[in-house]
Amino acid sequence: MKTRSKKTLRTCSNGHTYYKSSDCPSCPICEAERAPRTGFLSRLVAPARRALENEHITTLETLSDYTEREILKLHGIGPSSIPILKRALEEAGLYFKDS
Repeated sequence: MKTRSKKTLRTCSNGHTYYKSSDCPSCPICEAERAPRTGFLSRLVAPARRALENEHITTLETLSDYTEREILKLHGIGPSSIPILKRALEEAGLYFKDS
């Protein structure tokens, strides 16, 4: 039988109330509101997007200054993010930096 994590009711600083079972402090309502609707960051899941934003990687030109390995080391970036990022770079005629 599966054990379910107990969800707790939380309220973010913007007054949104939501239930969450993880320790992650991000509010899903705030995340949905601030998620980009266009551009390469819109193709990523929220943890991967936040990882890049925290490193100030918000353009493909900036992303192309990094190697795949450097990007994979960021907390929130998983192996499934790399093909999405590669595709976005290639569409712009750019590539990850060689290791």
